[in-house]
Amino acid sequence: MTSAPATPRRALRRHDREIVALALPAFGSLVAEPLFVMVDSAVIGHLGTRQLAGLGVAAALLTTAVSVFVFLAYATTAAVARRVGAGDLPAAIRQGMDGIWLALLLGAAVIVVVLPAAPWLVDVFGASPAAAPYATTYLRISALGIPAMLVVLASTGVLRGLQDTRTPLYVAIGGFTANAALNAGLVYLAGLGIAGSAWGTVIAQCGMAAVYLTVVIRGARRHGASLRPDAAGIRACAQAGVPLLIRTLSLRAVLMIATAVAARLGDAEVAAHQIVLSLWQLLSFALDAIAIAGQAIIGRYLGAGDRDGARAACRRMVQWGIVSGIVLGALVVLARPLFIPLFTTDPDVRHPLLLTLLVVAVTQPVAGIVFILDGVLMGAGDGPYLAGAMVVTLAVFAPAALAVPALGGGLVALWWAMALMMTVRMLTLWLRARSGRWIVTGASR
Repeated sequence: MTSAPATPRRALRRHDREIVALALPAFGSLVAEPLFVMVDSAVIGHLGTRQLAGLGVAAALLTTAVSVFVFLAYATTAAVARRVGAGDLPAAIRQGMDGIWLALLLGAAVIVVVLPAAPWLVDVFGASPAAAPYATTYLRISALGIPAMLVVLASTGVLRGLQDTRTPLYVAIGGFTANAALNAGLVYLAGLGIAGSAWGTVIAQCGMAAVYLTVVIRGARRHGASLRPDAAGIRACAQAGVPLLIRTLSLRAVLMIATAVAARLGDAEVAAHQIVLSLWQLLSFALDAIAIAGQAIIGRYLGAGDRDGARAACRRMVQWGIVSGIVLGALVVLARPLFIPLFTTDPDVRHPLLLTLLVVAVTQPVAGIVFILDGVLMGAGDGPYLAGAMVVTLAVFAPAALAVPALGGGLVALWWAMALMMTVRMLTLWLRARSGRWIVTGASR
């Protein structure tokens, strides 16, 4: 009796090594990003409540502005990875430069809008009269760093497409360290208050962008790729990003509807909802790291014309997503007694929080599949389908969530609506993955 061939096992080990090598650094850089706001909050919190409230409003606006343009990273990763798979590194870097030029143009447009509209935006987001001046100051100064942040997004996509997630991790750590030092120095030693915190963040962001540009420009010169802006290439990047922009806006709408419904349920429920949402977003970092690996790996296989390799990598990453979801769900259940006291001692908040965390735990395996297939389809450049699927998901979720208060449901019911949303996403993504229509090979889709 002969033994089973070792080739499939070796292939699985190869896929596992690739996933780990790309996902672990990606997870580190994802976790580092929200630390910028945490540092600002910690520094400004000692200045006073009004300053901290102003930061809260401005940070929400800035986070929304930057997250809307996350397609700069996703679309660039897929496009660059395809050309890497095709063995054309100069074209890969040229594609990345088109994304960076688009980031600069979009960043300039955001500045033009935000600077004069800052007081109005702060008012729309509900800043109190006492906090509004601080929010406006922080927003106007920080807006100057938005082009740098968009360059960081696009450059991160370039390096991920080149199968490099370590450099973004190192840059994120350096940026976080510089941000912390600059904030403390400008706020306290220079006495600039909340403006000092904003300037510290802008300087750190510009430094990160400069490092990324240095790395990309060196690669371009080494491979003879042009650095000049190319109108056709920039236009193609923008067109590829539109479907992902629609997807992102639809996902943001889901989160905004959920928060609005939670607010209608009462103060205790909305407080518990914010705690659950923060944990849900933290868990998403772990799953998103694998999805980022998926974008890079799938794009490379398709660029190389390797359909079987793309299918095999997709299957293995879905297995990773399911196992990761089960592990994360178990951790949520086990950590509840430790997690809840960190945020609240109010029994009115703790009771719905306790039950809602169980819903989050149960849905983590579903979330694992969703994040992985999302990354696979992004890596394949299947943006139009992702946009349509997310619009359908929003159409299902919105009435389900809005019916919760009308039917007398509470926070647990709202998060079951969130579970429905994730289930719909999983079904739409699974149907697409199963169809094989996403498998389009070649240096471009």
